[in-house]
Amino acid sequence: MLIVFIRGLILYVLVIFAVRLMGKRQIGELSPSELVITILISNIATLAMEDVSVPLFTGIIPILTLVCVDVLASYACLRSRKLRHAISGKPKIIISNGVIDQKILRALRYSVDDLMSSLRSQGIFDISKVQYAVVETTGAISALLKPEELPITQASQKEAEPASDPPQAIISDGDFIKAAGLRLSMNEKDLLKELKRKHLEISDVFLCTVDSNGGLYIIPKQDKGE
Repeated sequence: MLIVFIRGLILYVLVIFAVRLMGKRQIGELSPSELVITILISNIATLAMEDVSVPLFTGIIPILTLVCVDVLASYACLRSRKLRHAISGKPKIIISNGVIDQKILRALRYSVDDLMSSLRSQGIFDISKVQYAVVETTGAISALLKPEELPITQASQKEAEPASDPPQAIISDGDFIKAAGLRLSMNEKDLLKELKRKHLEISDVFLCTVDSNGGLYIIPKQDKGE
């Protein structure tokens, strides 16, 4: 019994360390690959705790291996957008300008009930009040209410804003996001002209967002020494 207790304590500390090393806070924030690794770690730890005949290192080594794989994959995903999309997928716009994209819903195998349930969890019970909604890579839905449904603030009292979708990222860490440009009045050619006026290249930009009117917000990359 004492051996089981000690093995369980060691594996408990190891799993806590592994999860902390992966940098995750809750299940809803996990990507598909991270969720798979989390499930595998829990199964390996359970086997090593229950079966005393299995050497403890038989459980410890696979757990550490999976954590190393996750950390290396995370660094690789930071370097490659294509790899990040292949592993974690892309956010999908399901409501734009107040209109539901039924094709995207079907492709995601989301039912209307799923959509309504996710909106209700955010305190939105009337779908006609939603201006914009995105299914994130974690499966969660992020929604933006129409301007007339937003809480009144000092800024909103000064001038009523027309209904429009929020700004989208068109450059991320030096990479042009083609999918984002197709949804807004900005393509790569127009973007290059705007950047040239500011003496910038796409590779010089850390983040650039564009709104539905073509307005740009640009954050240049910092020097690594800064």
